[in-house]
Amino acid sequence: MAGYRVSHSQRHTKRRWRPNVQRATLMIGGELVKVNLCTRCLRTHHKVTSAA
Repeated sequence: MAGYRVSHSQRHTKRRWRPNVQRATLMIGGELVKVNLCTRCLRTHHKVTSAA
């Protein structure tokens, strides 16, 4: 996403919102796999695996 950074004097400069991507090691299909995923996906994966 893109938008503006607005200073106290109301000067607008371009800025970007980036996803919070983390490197994680997950158990997928019975083997450990290193993946890049956002923290929301990491939370969801942890929620699903701990409930089972």
